[in-house]
Amino acid sequence: MITRLPGIADTGQVTLLLAPNRALNRRQVRRAVWELSLAALFVAAVAAWGGDVFAPLFTLIVIPVVAVAFWLVWRSGDRRERITLDTDQVRIEQVPSRGRAVSTFPAAWTRVRVLDRGDGHQHVVLTAHGRVQEVGQCLGDDERMQLSRWLGNLLSGRSGWRDG
Repeated sequence: MITRLPGIADTGQVTLLLAPNRALNRRQVRRAVWELSLAALFVAAVAAWGGDVFAPLFTLIVIPVVAVAFWLVWRSGDRRERITLDTDQVRIEQVPSRGRAVSTFPAAWTRVRVLDRGDGHQHVVLTAHGRVQEVGQCLGDDERMQLSRWLGNLLSGRSGWRDG
């Protein structure tokens, strides 16, 4: 999901907030885990009634594993990127930071490229002065292409690069 945050009109600053799409909120994830747990316990009870005495034990082991997996996947949706373009520089920061430093590129020399690394996905990278930074890793493929077009349009007025 790409959100364009309101900027200061006088400075020409543009801020894009990149975030993964979340289908469920915290309450809905808890409810989904609860319902899956009840369904697993029901199946285990039916299996135990049919003679499989290990099904309830296995279910009591699986339920916490599934709950932790759901929680970890949901938490990975907290990562965001903030790309700020002003007249002088392009600033990329991870939110929350997770120990990564903020990257800055001079706006006049920053170029947007789309790379195919052989994994079936297109990767959007910003390059300047030999430095390369991938942006939009948390986005889907269509959103990455939209991001590359937006960044290309936003930087075209600030840089001397012409793609041909």
